[in-house]
Amino acid sequence: ALRDEAFDVVHLHEPLVPGPCQTTLLLRPAPLIGTFHAAGESFAYKYLRPPLRWAARRLDLRCVVSADAEELARTHLGGEYIELFNGIEVDHFRVADAWPTEGPTVFFVGRHEPRKGLGVLLEAMAMLPAEVQLWVAGDGPETADLQARFGNDNRIAWLGRIGDAEKAARLRGAHAFCAPSLRGESFGVELLEGMAAGTPVVASDLPGYRNVARAGVDAQLVEPGDPVALAAALRVALAGEAGAQVQCGTERADEFSMDNLARRYVELYERIR
Repeated sequence: ALRDEAFDVVHLHEPLVPGPCQTTLLLRPAPLIGTFHAAGESFAYKYLRPPLRWAARRLDLRCVVSADAEELARTHLGGEYIELFNGIEVDHFRVADAWPTEGPTVFFVGRHEPRKGLGVLLEAMAMLPAEVQLWVAGDGPETADLQARFGNDNRIAWLGRIGDAEKAARLRGAHAFCAPSLRGESFGVELLEGMAAGTPVVASDLPGYRNVARAGVDAQLVEPGDPVALAAALRVALAGEAGAQVQCGTERADEFSMDNLARRYVELYERIR
């Protein structure tokens, strides 16, 4: 495909991932721009540093989605980076038809793995009023264990994987969106989606989430792994006391629109072609 299409520029996301990205780096059929997303720790970067540094030098430009992603990449790969946020299709979430609810409802969507903190949210549910409902979308290695532990709570709806349209509708319909991650988040796309939908956002106070959500302004950010603090913040959101934050969050989401991001990337494509 790279030969047949004769691209003017090739844009690789996580350019060092084995498969199509590494193949493109090796072939280098056109000027290359790479965007790095990962944050935190990377065993591959740590133990394969020399060959990965060589591969990264084949990029004409390197971008990162956040300061945390830049710290990881610069530490192990060296080089210079341009910080460009992730973008979202704001209108997709703003104009979606709200999914109907039967009472105060919290929405979680994500992979069911330890770092996403779903277990913390499920513990927090035990501290919320009996009428509060929880929609849990997604699946993963923790699904079976969490369902075994919390499956007797009939307030929890286990949705499995859902499509983009349903996700947008449930974001619009929910009374609070919760992202209780524990670590490893370089950027808060899901927080932006909740803001764009006009839904109060409650999330963990992580560096990656603070890239998009200003604590107490756009969202409530609480200590990661603390179900008591999470439950308290959700009570505020569900009580309708986060109106000012919702307004600020809506305006904040506009700053991260896909249109703005596209314009920035086009400028970089023109620079290297």
